[in-house]
Amino acid sequence: MPTDGYWRLWLERPELALVDESCEGERALHAALVESPLRAVNAVELDAIEDADVRANFRLFLGFRDTVQAAGSLEAAYAGFFRDGAIQMPPLFLDLMVQAIVCHLLSGDDDAWHWRAAELLFRRQRVSVQDGRVLCGDSAVLDMMSQTGGLGDMGRLLMQGGAALPTVQMDVLGPDNAARYRQSQAGEGRFNFLLDLTHEVQNELPHGLTLTMNRADSGLKALARVLERWVGHFLGASVQIQPESRVEDPSWRWHLGLDAESSPLLNDLYLGHEVAPERLQRLISLFRLRFDDPQQMRADLQGKPVYLGLSMTADGLLKLKPQNLLLNLPLARTV
Repeated sequence: MPTDGYWRLWLERPELALVDESCEGERALHAALVESPLRAVNAVELDAIEDADVRANFRLFLGFRDTVQAAGSLEAAYAGFFRDGAIQMPPLFLDLMVQAIVCHLLSGDDDAWHWRAAELLFRRQRVSVQDGRVLCGDSAVLDMMSQTGGLGDMGRLLMQGGAALPTVQMDVLGPDNAARYRQSQAGEGRFNFLLDLTHEVQNELPHGLTLTMNRADSGLKALARVLERWVGHFLGASVQIQPESRVEDPSWRWHLGLDAESSPLLNDLYLGHEVAPERLQRLISLFRLRFDDPQQMRADLQGKPVYLGLSMTADGLLKLKPQNLLLNLPLARTV
């Protein structure tokens, strides 16, 4: 449920926070909203803001605030934005809503991998392969580090002056630094850890046996646990999600992409179309989703698994779309 404190956080964001150049009209409206975040704002107050971009930012914020308040909760507003098909809200607004919702879902969970995997639901990632490991890091943080060498504004000035800065390395989340990751969540370094999305290694042995080398602290498994909670929270459906390296299922009936890249890729694989190797290599993982209660599925699909895909773009970016799980699962009408 949004509180006054929640809306005050929005007023502290760089899009709405005061700067030295803020005019008197902007300062007056900002102060009034900090004092009473739910107050009505009239056209005269908005028109008193001289900067057109700032004025537009306040209009967007106020429209968003009023929509969420009318819906009654962040979840109800979030689901409502997708109900009519045409999304009018800026992507940033949706990401910040998802961030608040997943923090609520993980409240009381001390597993660092769950928290780091949850970042994929609201923060764009950059994916790379290093020494056979598939690693993802926050794209905004990685871009900033490449521009500043991790030295902030000073590093940017040095690079503009032609200085060579050392390459900055981000830590891969592991048992030795999990506590440090949890401590960083309240500070500026909260998105500074890489997550290992490498699959488990399976070796086929004689006599039809398979040896599975389990990966400790798997980012894919952590992501699956977060997605299970996401589905259960919104849809009231208990599901089990398992990472898969491939699909060998002659009764494959339903699939959905967790991002814009995966949806058309899975469609082509399902239809038996030829897929270029470089495009297939962008597929980070598949997942098998099963409903604990098949009665919650569409009658013609009860008991069948749902396959999920997670892919990166050609330039290594990953933007997960958690709303796809709310819109495209084959649910019975009673759910």
